[in-house]
Amino acid sequence: MILRLVLGDQLNEKHSWFHAIDPNVIYLFQEIRSETDYVVHHIQKVVAIFLGMRTLAEKLKKNGHQIHYLRISDPENQHSFFTNVQKILDRYSITHIEYQEPDEYRVDEHLSSLNTLGLGIQKVSTEHFLTERFELKKIFEGKKTYLMENFYRKMRVKWNVLVDEDRQPLEGKWNFDHENRKKWDAKNQVPPPFEFGHDASALVEELELANVKTMGFIRNNVSVWPKSREEAQQVLHYFIDWLLPVFGDYQDTMAQNQPFLFHSRISFALNVKMLHPLEVVKSVEKTYLDGKVSINQAEGFIRQILGWREFVRGIYWAEMPNYAKLNHFNHKNSLPDFFWTGKTDLNCLSQSIGQSLEFSYAHHIQRLMIIGNYALISGIDPDELDRWYLGIYIDAFEWVEMPNTRGMSQFADGGKLATKPYASSANYIQKMGNYCQHCKFNPKEKEGPNACPFNQKYWDFIGRNADAFRKNPRMSMMVKLWEKQNQNNLSS
Repeated sequence: MILRLVLGDQLNEKHSWFHAIDPNVIYLFQEIRSETDYVVHHIQKVVAIFLGMRTLAEKLKKNGHQIHYLRISDPENQHSFFTNVQKILDRYSITHIEYQEPDEYRVDEHLSSLNTLGLGIQKVSTEHFLTERFELKKIFEGKKTYLMENFYRKMRVKWNVLVDEDRQPLEGKWNFDHENRKKWDAKNQVPPPFEFGHDASALVEELELANVKTMGFIRNNVSVWPKSREEAQQVLHYFIDWLLPVFGDYQDTMAQNQPFLFHSRISFALNVKMLHPLEVVKSVEKTYLDGKVSINQAEGFIRQILGWREFVRGIYWAEMPNYAKLNHFNHKNSLPDFFWTGKTDLNCLSQSIGQSLEFSYAHHIQRLMIIGNYALISGIDPDELDRWYLGIYIDAFEWVEMPNTRGMSQFADGGKLATKPYASSANYIQKMGNYCQHCKFNPKEKEGPNACPFNQKYWDFIGRNADAFRKNPRMSMMVKLWEKQNQNNLSS
């Protein structure tokens, strides 16, 4: 008998494992405390993953596959991958164990311990990503930094996306990012989010009885996230039909009481593998080729999937496990209490953190230039921020969260991923949205009770790192401005 493990972020019903029914194969699904408890997760995240697992297991069972499912509340559940497998071996006379490559380093290490059981062990591909684990490492071998644009162009050619027969970019450019920074126009009506209404009352009660600690809210115990491939495809099609036509224009904007804007909200479905990245990319490309959207809308979205998503995964596997310890600025401050409540007078943070707690979601600019920016210029310990990001967001798994947090957001890797720290004063926040219009602080003031704290914190960040930033071509100008301000203050 063969035991195959299906993890909570491996909900790919199209995997070749499931193409044929084999009476000698048993599929093991496990809802375990080692996965719910390694950080405090958002309640919607735990619920959505467990509903997805239960839905896939039930579908496979109806199709004739043998399923052994351990719920969070099952008395026989040992809440450890290794221990649960040990208990099942004798029950089914297992001779071989197979599992798909885990996406997280810690899970990969844990499952490697199965080799001590003395059985045949086979690790297979998830058949999901568009690059191999260490492909990016080979591409940039011998380089000190990773350049996403170079990688992205290679992926466009490799997968024949938005390129002509000569492998050159359609409409003459690889990147249309400069066209995708429009400021929010409140007259532009935002379609409602495509959501579901899955009653999760019983599951929420199970989690409470098991004393699983979570954060955030789940309104009326209803899960709004897809729990199957079919539902995930509905979300994708809704995005393409209603949101993609202006996605690129406003992908970097922020707006008061608009938590979703024109973003796809498919990252959860992608990261648990209900959707395949190539089907997403090709669907968006076809929409452009059919003349339904302009190229900047399509390319801006495709770059996030084919470029950035594969890029950060490659960095994760190239740099782990040391990446998890990097703290370039030696930041040691703790997260403020409002990260857990959203209650702060800084409107941009109140909006971004508040919606994260309410929906388990924030788009990339909110995560990077509001929350991450504040943490960076405030000197927050990247370990604490890592755990918070990993727990709060519906789509957060370590392979995608950590490079975005330590590398892109906090520059804790010293520049392996980004060429400069993504830090800013209130000027950027005011330029890219309307949060400042609803805030008690003035984004133009640098001192005094009405001054936006982002301004003081930003220049303090520049000042305390001035010596290092003088050597960075993208930061040296800010050091000169900081020095000029100091000189003016001394002479006044």
